[in-house]
Amino acid sequence: MTITPGNKYIKVKMKKKLVFMVIILMSTLVQAQFVKERSIDVSIGLGVSAPYQETDLYGTGFYAQGEYVLSPANWIDIRPYAGLIFTRMNQDETPMVEAGSSSTANAFILGGKTRITAPIPWVAPYVEIGIGGSIGSFETITYYSNIDKSGFFFHIPFSLGLELGPKHNVNLEFTYYFHPSLEQFAGAAAVGLSFPLSTN
Repeated sequence: MTITPGNKYIKVKMKKKLVFMVIILMSTLVQAQFVKERSIDVSIGLGVSAPYQETDLYGTGFYAQGEYVLSPANWIDIRPYAGLIFTRMNQDETPMVEAGSSSTANAFILGGKTRITAPIPWVAPYVEIGIGGSIGSFETITYYSNIDKSGFFFHIPFSLGLELGPKHNVNLEFTYYFHPSLEQFAGAAAVGLSFPLSTN
């Protein structure tokens, strides 16, 4: 059989596809070995939103989030997340509202973060950081800012908390989502429960 430039191109293309498929297969196997435990975390709490510059202006409301937890070790895990936050101005902030100031967040949040936990029995402190986005409407109206926007906005999640119990399946945390383009953070004081899915 004569090898033409066209045949060569097809063979090179097929080799590339094969290499690509092998890489995907290997990465799947590596992931299966890498992840030792999987679980679902569900948390709920008091939502809050506040501008960066004002310490006495804030909105309050509802927060809920679910996380798919992939744990390669007992001190670190990877957490894709999705949730909701709804806040409005607190009744105690009436003078601020009358002056036209506001800090609200009504959004669907999603992204991924990493949790690093001190491997201590019963009470284990942890810190989380990652990257994500918020889809919804936000107001940050203060002496320094006049932002009233809807759409998709980049955020940086950051949390501090405690894992409680013999299996560390209860969480108490303060979680924040910093929105640089909105000059606002949204977050919550939340309680969470962890539900194991499988162990390798």
